[in-house]
Amino acid sequence: DRLEWYIEDALERVPLLGSEGVGRVINGPIPYAPDGHPLIGPMPGVPNAFEACAFTFGIAQAGGAGKVLSEWITEGAPEWDMWSCDPRRFTGHVDREIAKAQGMQTYGHEYAMNFPWRRFPAGRDAKVSPSHDRLLELGAQTVAANGWERAAWFARAGDDTSDEATHTWERQGPWHDRVRAECEAVRDGVGVLDLPGFTRMSLSGEGAAAWLSARIAGRLPKVGRIGLAYFPDDKGRVVTEMTLLRQGEDRFTLISAAPAQWHDYEWLARDLAPGLELMDRSDTATTMLVTGPKARDLLAGLQVQADLSLPWLSHQPAKLLARDCVLARVSFAGELGWEVHCAPEDQPALYEAILGAGAVPFGMWALDSMRLEKGYRAWKSDLTTDYTLLESGLDRFIHWDHDFRGRDALLAERQAGSRRRFAMLDVEAGAADAPLNAPVRVNGHIVGAVTSGGWGHRTGRSIALAVVDADAGDDLSIEIFGEVRPAQVVPDGSVYDAGHERVRA
Repeated sequence: DRLEWYIEDALERVPLLGSEGVGRVINGPIPYAPDGHPLIGPMPGVPNAFEACAFTFGIAQAGGAGKVLSEWITEGAPEWDMWSCDPRRFTGHVDREIAKAQGMQTYGHEYAMNFPWRRFPAGRDAKVSPSHDRLLELGAQTVAANGWERAAWFARAGDDTSDEATHTWERQGPWHDRVRAECEAVRDGVGVLDLPGFTRMSLSGEGAAAWLSARIAGRLPKVGRIGLAYFPDDKGRVVTEMTLLRQGEDRFTLISAAPAQWHDYEWLARDLAPGLELMDRSDTATTMLVTGPKARDLLAGLQVQADLSLPWLSHQPAKLLARDCVLARVSFAGELGWEVHCAPEDQPALYEAILGAGAVPFGMWALDSMRLEKGYRAWKSDLTTDYTLLESGLDRFIHWDHDFRGRDALLAERQAGSRRRFAMLDVEAGAADAPLNAPVRVNGHIVGAVTSGGWGHRTGRSIALAVVDADAGDDLSIEIFGEVRPAQVVPDGSVYDAGHERVRA
């Protein structure tokens, strides 16, 4: 009886079913991963083993799953970027209870609208910052990255923080003015972002520098310096991005995105040279970003024992309020700033002191707005194996005078010319900004796709990063939730401080 309506509907659509009759009805379990996507790809921690399970739509997904898994097994990687199904996207915090709670939540919202601002509650608080309770006191509305809770934005008294308030495609909501204020505080003064959960690995041993150099497209940084490194595969596609801190001739700290923890460790460990030591130290330290034109003055007033005149892309051991830390002169916000890497037990006191010295707390949505204005890429949205380093606009990070994995493929592409190119777009958006994978068009024809988009609060502009056909031109349009909006290529790839003078101040 429960299926009668569906069976009658099926008979109307396919009358042959009526003459053949229903021979058997199977009512069986449907497996759900926490996010509803199947598990397809390398089995975490088990060499030469692969998974293909948790298919919520069964045979309908069989063809694609068979294709990508066979490519993974026989060629080492699939044609398409499959991170959304990669089993390594879930790390050790996803225990039975979290998997059950999030699986039920996903099932219950199977056909619900996936609004861009919505945050689902099940299975949360798996991993929290040492200052998590303080963040909540300050009004933090959190989002999770690899289980780590981070502030998305900071609400004030009277703001609507209900789930219903997020049921919109539009950028306006209770968060909008708060995020704008956070961005302006960073632009005009100094802000602090509590940023737990970075993937953090140490690499050491005789020959570590030579081994690492053969795996990145660019040059290694000098001792005491920082470098942004891109790891291509044999086809020259972007596998991952890591920040390299070089402490010695053959001693490095490698930092990457929180969700990349198992993915990046396996990428490095699979062919680690004998005598080298690679250690996952993600849980040994936490991070804060102190950034804005007044960041140097703020740190100087906190009994800092460090040289704050060291240039951009330098790092140093330091003491802050007599506590050991590492100061890394980088800022994903594109302002003067330092990442403060410290022991988790020291973080609450340092965070409170930084707040007390006048820093404004800001969240991940403000950081995303500011990095878009700078054209900074994000892993697994702008940086994926769907595109090569050249197609991703990373030419300046390639140094051709050394041998590295994927070099031959990239040289061939450079000689023949890339089929696609990376572009920052200034969008004449309406009430909503361009989402991931929004189609980019010329005269109605699709010529590319948005890799990330949003509102730049410091500049008051809607921004999209995209990969488009090489000959697409500069006058484009983007389809945003069914509405076609004009977009113009930004020639220098940045709508804020294109000369990078602020971050180098």
